[in-house]
Amino acid sequence: MSWGTELWDQFENLEKHTQWGIDFVERYTKFVKERSEIELNYAKQIRNLSKKYQPKKSSREEEESKYTWCRAFLASLNELNDYAGQHELIAENMTSQIIAELTRYIQDLKAERKTHFHDGRKAQQHIENSWKQLELCKRNFERACKEADRAQQYFEKMDADINVTKADVEKARQQAQLRHHMASDSKNEYSSYLQKFNQEQTEHYHTLIPNIFQKLQEMEERRIERVGESMKTFAEVDRQILPIVGKCLDGITKAAEGIESKTDSAQVVESYKSGFEPPGDVEFEDYGQAMKRTVSENSLTKPDKPDKSVKGKSKLFFFKKNKTPKQPKEALSHRFNDLMTSKPKMHCLRSLRRGLSLKLGVNPEDCSHLPPEQRRKKLQAKIDDISKDIQKEMDQRDALTKMKDVYVKNPQMGDPSSVDPRLAEIAQHIDKLQTELQKFEGWLAEVEGRMPVRSEPTNRQSSVYDRQSNTPPANNNCAQDRESPDGSYTEEQSSEVQTKVQTDTEFDDFDDAEEDLLPTIGTCKALYPFEGNNEGTLTLAEGEVLFVIEEDKGDGWTRVRRNEEEEGYIPTSYVEVFLDTNTKDS
Repeated sequence: MSWGTELWDQFENLEKHTQWGIDFVERYTKFVKERSEIELNYAKQIRNLSKKYQPKKSSREEEESKYTWCRAFLASLNELNDYAGQHELIAENMTSQIIAELTRYIQDLKAERKTHFHDGRKAQQHIENSWKQLELCKRNFERACKEADRAQQYFEKMDADINVTKADVEKARQQAQLRHHMASDSKNEYSSYLQKFNQEQTEHYHTLIPNIFQKLQEMEERRIERVGESMKTFAEVDRQILPIVGKCLDGITKAAEGIESKTDSAQVVESYKSGFEPPGDVEFEDYGQAMKRTVSENSLTKPDKPDKSVKGKSKLFFFKKNKTPKQPKEALSHRFNDLMTSKPKMHCLRSLRRGLSLKLGVNPEDCSHLPPEQRRKKLQAKIDDISKDIQKEMDQRDALTKMKDVYVKNPQMGDPSSVDPRLAEIAQHIDKLQTELQKFEGWLAEVEGRMPVRSEPTNRQSSVYDRQSNTPPANNNCAQDRESPDGSYTEEQSSEVQTKVQTDTEFDDFDDAEEDLLPTIGTCKALYPFEGNNEGTLTLAEGEVLFVIEEDKGDGWTRVRRNEEEEGYIPTSYVEVFLDTNTKDS
């Protein structure tokens, strides 16, 4: 149905309707804008929540990262961060694809509507002016007819009157003829303008207004279609992120499924295992022997039976109160109580020095404040780190040596003597690291040599006494104390000679250790061919693409990988390097 034929007389209502349609588009645009703001605020809150529960860079969190449930939670936080990013994408797409587009469309729509209604008002004003002119012609014709009729009546009256002169009658007759002639002209004018008005009115209501209303109808239909397209885009923007959101949720589910309770419980053992053996059986301590010696001389040959009515606790209190002399051989229960409950005494200067360092928050370098098993792990980790540093320095030394060889063969590329200071510095650093490595290997050998070997639990009491009998009396006070002044475990050797065991350890194990593959930090494309004749270098083909695993350290060589088994150095000037974005930022 056409607005031009059906709504020819509804100009004002159409004006209100089209304005209401534009207001609706503006209201829908505001709705989408508020929705995008909600998405941004939601994403911001999700990111803040993820950041709030991210582990801080501390030793405690490093310990927690050993457990699968902690790693699963960290993975869930990372996935949640990506999830927040998708909601930010929703807000961004809604702003660019809906809000910005509708804002521009509303401006065009208002301009088009204004043009159409301006033309309509102009046509309406023209037809109204024509109608007024027609009414004027009609009134003129009506007035001329009345005046002609009065003039005719006056002429007839004058002609019938015998007292009126002939000249007056002739004058009345001429006046009547003049009025008739004027009435006839008014009639012709009115008839002509009426015909013209009818034509204009027909054109107005059958041509001009229908065309204008048709354009308004097309404009309104386009507006409705545009609103529908925006609603579809609104849903599509949300639907586009569903696969990524699903992957985020799948990542959280996968992280949760990766939690292994058995592994975590075993990790607790690895984290807190001390390496000490449990204490043996407590020996019965006969406190009645001292009493029997003081009763009488006959008590030496006829000992009385102990009084079972006296409890062990009250008996202990009684002897403490009377300060009974201590037996030459200290009871195992006393030693165990001193070990577990009482505040340890520092019987030697080395324990005193260690106690002060622990109280001041400074851990000894040999990790002697830790239990044996934990000390062994700490020392082994330190040895591994030093070994990696040594290997890194050796790689740099080899690279510089290769570069120096290249400079010797091709003097135009550089001065070979310019590499010597750096080589000397690396050699000095390697010597220092090797000395450090020998020191920690000596401490590790000390710990592994002193850690008890678990055997069949036959007689735990006898094994404790065997260890006590084998310990020199002069070192009992220092070597038997397993606690430092703050309650941490310590173990000391009986002489300074034992602290330097295995100082000449060889590096065979270090050389044979497998090093994890270094992560790739970018790619490079060969600009020129290169023949890697020297050891540690790779042969390049022009246009070949390799993975970069170590940047140029200023020596002119870049470390690359062709595959998981083939690595080596190539001249930096022979390739074009493309580093990853996150690597550049870091």
